[in-house]
Amino acid sequence: MTQIGLALAGRAGARLAAAVGITVGRDTLLRMVRALPEPEIGEVEVLGVDAYAFRKGRHYGTVLIDMATHRPLHLYDGREGEDLAAWLQDHPEVKVICRDRSSGYGEGARVGAPQAQQVADRYHLWANLGQAVEKTVNAHRSRLAEPLAGAEDGPGHLDTEPEVVQPSKELKIVTRLREQHATAHEMWAQGMSKAAIGRKLGLHQATVRKLVNVRFADDVVAKSLQRAHVVDPYVGYLHRRWNEGIRNAAQLHREIQELGYPGGELAVQRHLRRYRTGRGHAPAVGTKPLSVCEVTSWIMTHPEHLRDGDADKLHRLRERDPELDRLTGHVRKFAAMMTGRHGDRLDGWITEAEQDTLAPLASFARNLRRDLDAVRNGLSMSYSSGAVEGNINRLKMLKRQMLGRAGLDLLRKRVLLAR
Repeated sequence: MTQIGLALAGRAGARLAAAVGITVGRDTLLRMVRALPEPEIGEVEVLGVDAYAFRKGRHYGTVLIDMATHRPLHLYDGREGEDLAAWLQDHPEVKVICRDRSSGYGEGARVGAPQAQQVADRYHLWANLGQAVEKTVNAHRSRLAEPLAGAEDGPGHLDTEPEVVQPSKELKIVTRLREQHATAHEMWAQGMSKAAIGRKLGLHQATVRKLVNVRFADDVVAKSLQRAHVVDPYVGYLHRRWNEGIRNAAQLHREIQELGYPGGELAVQRHLRRYRTGRGHAPAVGTKPLSVCEVTSWIMTHPEHLRDGDADKLHRLRERDPELDRLTGHVRKFAAMMTGRHGDRLDGWITEAEQDTLAPLASFARNLRRDLDAVRNGLSMSYSSGAVEGNINRLKMLKRQMLGRAGLDLLRKRVLLAR
């Protein structure tokens, strides 16, 4: 019954026990788990440290891992450096500490184990670099559309490039997203939960989470404007007919229906509405602009692992945008430094990134200086926090099985003893 309680906790454990002929209540199983003694820690030379979420964005804890055996050693509530320092002072044998780039853990490790080398995890370094790359690409999203190769002469060909008539007003969805983003952040700063914000604004909790987790409204707007629309495959035909003088949305709707358009006339009206100001031309349409996510993915992927088509698109993008070309170069140098364990090149890479005009990348580089020794060790030594991340995933699985009234003590027992 104890093993059942360790593996499945209360409700699920009671159901399995009943299936094998044992009548036991869920609370009895939990009491048996709580009564188990915690295992001896022993000596630990290489320690892994990371945070996990009891409630994402609100309540966190910390888990300590023996990197030699990959076994959890301790869990405590919160992610403050003082608690880590107190634990380390009882374990002066620790020589290496693998951690993320949290300043709290860094200070706690320095105070509690000044003799230990701190190693910044490469996974978190690469993830932080990816965030800087995405911000940079997002700032260049207006340049992601490939130019037309040149239109062929034909009945609908225009001798001159049509003037692009911009909408006189910001799209309603953009205005609405900006207002919702500002209001959601204001409520979040006042301490309201995401569920409460959703009820107040009449939004789904997932939408509130998207708004709160994004710092700038432009990031939300960009992602919304990049979404595929039902009219997108027919935009080229619509613009050509518009520039030929056919301005009746109902007629254009009937024409694209014959081409397979599945949507309604209202979507066509909304798309063409922006070009009615001054009876101007609709812009010439090439291929659909590349998305920020896919360009970021191409830049962060090893060149040998890119598909031929994606590699060609990235090559053309780099040719027409010098800043994204330099960004790709910086990323590939960092990747070579990380995979080849060339931590001695870090200072030079940081200097180059700081001197570039790419603001998000320069900010990432400056932040590396604040934790320079740990980052250099992470790029030079073989230690990694992979075992820590594996235990975090296991902890999440165990936590999902917990009863609402079960506390940290029960979770600690299950993490330390369940196999």
